[in-house]
Amino acid sequence: MAHVIREDLLKQLPAIIQPESCTEVLSHEPGRMVSQGLILTNSRWVATLGILTLTAIVVGLICLHFGAQPIAYGEVLRALFDTVSLKDSTDETSDIAKTILLQVRLPRILLGFLVGCSLASVGVALQALLRNPLADPYVLGVSSGAALGAAVGILFGVGTTFLAETALPACGFAGGLVALVVIYRMAATYGQLPIHSLLLTGVILNAIFSALIMFITSILEPNRSYGMMAWLMGTLTAPTYGSLVALIIYLSIGLFLLFRHMRVLNILALGEESARTLGIDTEQAKRSLFVLTALVTGAVVSVSGMIGFIGMVVPHAVRLVIGADHRLLLPASALVGGTFLMGADTVARTLIAPTEIPVGIITALAGGPFFVYLLLWRKDRLA
Repeated sequence: MAHVIREDLLKQLPAIIQPESCTEVLSHEPGRMVSQGLILTNSRWVATLGILTLTAIVVGLICLHFGAQPIAYGEVLRALFDTVSLKDSTDETSDIAKTILLQVRLPRILLGFLVGCSLASVGVALQALLRNPLADPYVLGVSSGAALGAAVGILFGVGTTFLAETALPACGFAGGLVALVVIYRMAATYGQLPIHSLLLTGVILNAIFSALIMFITSILEPNRSYGMMAWLMGTLTAPTYGSLVALIIYLSIGLFLLFRHMRVLNILALGEESARTLGIDTEQAKRSLFVLTALVTGAVVSVSGMIGFIGMVVPHAVRLVIGADHRLLLPASALVGGTFLMGADTVARTLIAPTEIPVGIITALAGGPFFVYLLLWRKDRLA
């Protein structure tokens, strides 16, 4: 939805906003923003995202190399080139490597990048919407609803059927949708969506859904219970290209709509009162952002489980480096989140190969020390 912003007040914003009360100040010049002393220009935007995109590609190639059986970088590049050029290989060894790369590693790496992008983007949006630096994609309870949906599917044997690959994510997404409706109905008051009500509702339903998940896990058979616990800790598996394409289309639409709110997020970060003064329909913006973040989170959790810390840590780390302008922060966090999860999943599947560690453990081990650093040396960043 297009938001009408009062230009006369926008030009006065640097004078009416106190620096200590916000992290960024808008400029009245189109395409420019003063953010923590830095001016966002087109060249800086392109250079930053270009470097991050190149880094993501390089990390992706490195991840293709590592596995239970490392594959030489030359083989990796040759397999990718042959696939793009539709060229058939005559070497049996190359065919085996190509099968491993294209049918196992590449889909999983792409899934990891997509999930990381989505979690980091949702984390940025929620931290601005809730004005809470500790907010993450799981704070509103939709993720627990998705996990409960998957748990119910496993309880009734969906995971043991030939439809498991599509049915389990469908159960998870359905659970996320039900949680979204319940949370919205409970939090909405007289057509408004108060932030405190949203947070309290999310906390309460998180506790209820988590208790139900633990109950289901406790009554499952041991082998199914172990699979459920691994999924809850966050796990990536190689999807089929058909399901991967469907997920890419869905999440791309969700992220595109979320990215359209970058300017609104900049203003919401100043507070609802300031946003209303500048002509933003804050209730409509909150509803749109809540629904978008919930739908993206539900879809991600349904295919990857509960991968923590990415939506909380990545926005903080990126904000420390590039500033708080959401027009750069949001896409940059998406790229960093995708790159980080690709690397974390590679560590998870190769550290004690052939046994795999749930990737959520790796992200928690990486994210925990970062918050210890913030708590001990950068307390101002948590204020």
